[in-house]
Amino acid sequence: MIKATNLHRSYSIGKKQVEVLHGLELSISRGERVFLCGPSGAGKTTLMYTLAGLEPPQQGSVIVDGKAIYEMSLRQRALFRNRMMGFIFQNYMLMPELTAMENASLATAVAGREATERVTALLERVGLGDRLDHLPNELSGGEQQRVAIARALAHDPQIIFADEPTGNLDSRNGSQILDLLFGLAEEGGKTLVIVTHDAQIASRGDRVLTIRDGVVVSD
Repeated sequence: MIKATNLHRSYSIGKKQVEVLHGLELSISRGERVFLCGPSGAGKTTLMYTLAGLEPPQQGSVIVDGKAIYEMSLRQRALFRNRMMGFIFQNYMLMPELTAMENASLATAVAGREATERVTALLERVGLGDRLDHLPNELSGGEQQRVAIARALAHDPQIIFADEPTGNLDSRNGSQILDLLFGLAEEGGKTLVIVTHDAQIASRGDRVLTIRDGVVVSD
């Protein structure tokens, strides 16, 4: 489903060049639940963004579903990403002025009754059927993350990328969110790529890829 070859990515900090990805290589199969782990600054989030077509590498290639995403134009890549991928973030990234229903509908490319029914069904599945018209500030952190999960799944993507999705939640809510995400992903045969610093959470995946010094050091 995803194959990365010889990825290099560096940043300039003052006069210093810091290499975050250093010839990194990995492959992820369709339907796998893969956790990206490693110490702070190891390049986990940079790698996720690079795999998702959001941050081009300075060298190397990323193949997603048989297509070299960085050989596409910006528009082609955006359309491909919107069709194939869903995103969940630690800070939820909900629009404060929109209801749960409206926020969960943002990623839906299809307008009309079918999209509305799908989003409503997803919010009911994540336990928010009675909170459709609530604004984010009327929801708990766990409820906001449930809205974010519904939003990520609303357009039926094949790959879900999640960046520390339980990082702002207590252990009980975090465990429930993972249960929910795993269950919904398994039903749809979706691939999960999750960034975390928590080894206990990562142990729940099919595979853990540990990133250190810009390369995968364990698989």
